[in-house]
Amino acid sequence: MQYHIRAYRETDKDQLNQLAVLAFEQYSHLYSDWPEFSKKVAQMSSLTEHCEILIAAQESKILGAVAYNGPYKAKAEFFKPEWAVIRMLVVNPEYRGSGIGRRLVENCLAHARRDDVQVIALHTSEIMEVALPMYQGMGFEYYAQAPDIHSVKYAIYTHRLAA
Repeated sequence: MQYHIRAYRETDKDQLNQLAVLAFEQYSHLYSDWPEFSKKVAQMSSLTEHCEILIAAQESKILGAVAYNGPYKAKAEFFKPEWAVIRMLVVNPEYRGSGIGRRLVENCLAHARRDDVQVIALHTSEIMEVALPMYQGMGFEYYAQAPDIHSVKYAIYTHRLAA
């Protein structure tokens, strides 16, 4: 499958926000307040305030996206300020398992190396049955529990980058 990774463009906003909801929709029954949670997810494009959003695109169609939050940028208090953070990896369910998520994460790792970061982190849940094993296979290790999100348990995973 042909696609490329590129930076977010303002014209991606609506399609990106719709994709984010679509990517999380399969878990809607697990969140105690899906309508409220989905409103937050539907604002993925707002992450551009503190993050670089990377887009996996096939021509004008967005297949996946991720937000890279660099060191010393505003982030949740359970992440250390000097860490880079991967936020909201989303892949269209039609294309899961095709390597898009891995390639987006690899791009985040490259950004972290560019920024001379020693640790990159993310938070995810065991309900993410495709993403969590992928992260672990890429070297992310359990670090600590994170606050639950609408009754879904989340944990912090970190990856130490080579000096």
